[in-house]
Amino acid sequence: MEVEITGMITGRKTARDDSVSMAAEIRSGNRRALSAAITLVESTRSEDRELAAGLMDQLSRAGRREAVRIAVSGTPGAGKSTLIDAAGSMLVKQGCSVAVLAVDPTSVRTGGSILGDKTRMARLAGLSGAYIRPSPNSQALGGVSSRSTEAVFLCEQAGFDHVLIETTGVGQSETDASRFSDIFMLLAAPGGGDELQGIKRGIIELADLIVVNKADGELKNAALAAASEYRSAIHLLPASPANPPGFPKVLVLSASEETGLDAMLAEISQLVDWRKSGSHWREGRRIQEARWLESRLGQTIHSTVEQSGLVERYCRRLEGELDAGHSVYSPEISGGLARLSAEIARHLEGGE
Repeated sequence: MEVEITGMITGRKTARDDSVSMAAEIRSGNRRALSAAITLVESTRSEDRELAAGLMDQLSRAGRREAVRIAVSGTPGAGKSTLIDAAGSMLVKQGCSVAVLAVDPTSVRTGGSILGDKTRMARLAGLSGAYIRPSPNSQALGGVSSRSTEAVFLCEQAGFDHVLIETTGVGQSETDASRFSDIFMLLAAPGGGDELQGIKRGIIELADLIVVNKADGELKNAALAAASEYRSAIHLLPASPANPPGFPKVLVLSASEETGLDAMLAEISQLVDWRKSGSHWREGRRIQEARWLESRLGQTIHSTVEQSGLVERYCRRLEGELDAGHSVYSPEISGGLARLSAEIARHLEGGE
């Protein structure tokens, strides 16, 4: 099977044959095919992009499969990996199947990532009902990979009923994860002092659950105090029509001691059931698809402009203005930027 799947991404067969064959393997639950497919959609090579598009088309025609998409966000050190390891293991023991998409920051110098999430989720990684896929964010902003939406869809097509997305933990820009998740969970750790300064209003407004972790030992009282602060804060926010009364909620738990995890999973299940009982679930998925389209249009425009060489040429030209002693705020620079904007617009219009 390894040879066959390798052949799917090396072009030995026609693109259509490859996409049909890989789609069938993914739908059957083949983990190697799933990993190869995620690698494929993350690739920037033009030949891989064509095959990836065919694969996604085949899978979308095969029938709808949906998982509960849960994004776990929060600052570094809050315990995201520990929480996912413990909660994911609990879900598997309850008979669920769990896929974890863990995004690691990419080095701006080397382009590499550590991708050490499997080592931090050793117990979950050893369960047959779980699948863990670390991916680099490829310097994409928002705490997730530029192809996270496609990876989530592929995991759903492989039959997983829960997909957990662990963001990079870069801080305030984590909000992109909310664009393709059904449940957005914000994880916080106590003991940092002035708790609400660590995570600002923008991300709190998006959270369905705010979970204060590490409520054990010497930090237990600090965790309870932090939870009280968050509860006071969310009362100042406008209610979301996509939430039942009582949500968003603030929970306190210890992922390392596994206390409070069952209550957290019960709250997630309650929220999912409520949204599915009305129109909120389907509307949420429609919004996710609209946001995906908006994101892809932006990426397409950026790629088109980048490949045209316009930005590079203008950058060299404007750097010459800087070398000549002009300020970045000078008419020479601002005028050059305005001309670049106009030329990009003409370039895009001419490409329609």
